[in-house]
Amino acid sequence: MLIPTVEDGLEAFWRATLPLPREVGDVSFETPASSWSSQVNRITVNAFLYGISRSAQPPRPAAARATGSGAQQRAPLPMVQLDYLVSAWASVVRDEHQLLGDVMSRVLAHQVLPPQYLPAPLASGVQLAVVQDQGNRPRDLWGSLGGQLRASFLLMVTVAGDAFDWEAAPPAVTSVAGSAVATPRGGAAAPAAPAAAARMGSGIRREGSGLVRDADGTGTT
Repeated sequence: MLIPTVEDGLEAFWRATLPLPREVGDVSFETPASSWSSQVNRITVNAFLYGISRSAQPPRPAAARATGSGAQQRAPLPMVQLDYLVSAWASVVRDEHQLLGDVMSRVLAHQVLPPQYLPAPLASGVQLAVVQDQGNRPRDLWGSLGGQLRASFLLMVTVAGDAFDWEAAPPAVTSVAGSAVATPRGGAAAPAAPAAAARMGSGIRREGSGLVRDADGTGTT
């Protein structure tokens, strides 16, 4: 639903800002071939989608959110580039130029499509830019369509692709079970002290070559 949502937003944006009410004119995304143009009988803004590609912009970062049913996560979303050939149609060339200039002015004034014109929220803003495309120049596009060259401009739309949906996030780690044994620096754990050594120190001291017990016991030499 990405492209229909973008195009519905563009139509709503142009109708509101030109303005171009439905009873006055049309906004069309049809291929402007001669079979279509021969049926145009009132002023029309045409935006022909001639190219779709992955944008050079970095993907949208991974995201997380909390819902009533638990935590959710979404993988990074690639940015998508939509290329449009925009033209204006009227019974008088001067009116076509006036309408086309108005359409371009609205695009130049908004680097991002105002979100209130979108029929549904998207994963990112809808970026708008008037560009030059050396690989697909307007006169070449018109020639490939079999139509007569006419005034037009190229509109580049960049938006996050809906490649991945939200999914349940794994449970958060709150603790780690297990025990630890201290190891001295440089190797294995130190051996435990002998039991006899543990008993030394309870009133016994060394003098010369023998052991002497304190006054409350006898000593051995």
